[in-house]
This record gives sequence, structure tokens and C-alpha cells, in this order.
Amino acid sequence: GGTFDVSILEISSNGVFRVVSTAGDSFLGGEDFDQSIIDWLVEGFRDEHDIDLRRDRMALQRLKDAAEKAKTELSTLEETEINLPFIISMGGNEALHLQRSLTRAELEEMTYDLIDRTIAICEHTLDEAGFDKSEIDDLILVGGMTRMPAVQRAVTDWLGKPP
Repeated sequence: GGTFDVSILEISSNGVFRVVSTAGDSFLGGEDFDQSIIDWLVEGFRDEHDIDLRRDRMALQRLKDAAEKAKTELSTLEETEINLPFIISMGGNEALHLQRSLTRAELEEMTYDLIDRTIAICEHTLDEAGFDKSEIDDLILVGGMTRMPAVQRAVTDWLGKPP
């Protein structure tokens, strides 16, 4: 949810694991990708209706849930629909709805800076360990954000081998 960590392990011939280097960013994780989607939804709704959904706690929670779902769906789909009926009440029997399509390409574009931060941490960890990328035999990705194709591509491009 809220952190990104990298560890370089060395495995001896007798199967003993040794942590050579580890680093991370406690302010980088799946929630940051969710927040990018939330910001995109809020800005679009504000542009359309001149209403900031961040001021409504119930709407904000629904946005968080929808953003996480959309992010997850875009790991396997090229496009997803975000549909939040009755996102905010206008009083009486009136309410506004939020409905937008989000493509994987749009998500990747709005989160490229977050992906770049993951690669910077990988580079730092490798440097700290005193290893060259060519010395890494295997790459294991763990966690929800590693399912995002852009993350897999970025790591594969950086290391020169697939996870």
C-alpha cells in the first residue's frame, strides 16, 4: 500500500540467503498510484461541475475505492469504466454522477514519475551493494504494483532481463 522496497540477496551454494543491500521509499506505493487516479477524477469533475469532491468525505471514500479498483483492472485490461452514480447530492432529489473511462495508457502517463522513482531506488540499492546489473541472476517482483505492466516493463528495460 504505502511503501516500495528493494533488496539484493546473495544465495550461497548451501542455500543460505544473505541480504547484501536493501533500500526503499516509505512514501511510494500503490496508494500513490491510487491518488493519481483520484486527482484525475476530482479535476475532471471540478472542470465539468465546478465542485471539488475532496470536500465531501463520503465522495472521497468512494473515489478511493474506485481508483484502487480501476488501477487493479488496468493491470489486465486496456480500458476500464469508472462509474459512481450519485457521487454528490445537490439537495432535494438532485444528485450528480461521475462516469469516466480510463485507459492503461492514460494511467501510465499520469504515473510515469512514480515508476521512475522505483527505478531510481533500484539503481541506488545496486550501487550501494557494489554490484553491476549484469551480476543479477534473477529478479523477483512482489506486491500489488508489480502486476502493473508499466512497472514490469520499466524494471525489465532497466535490468535487461524479465522478472
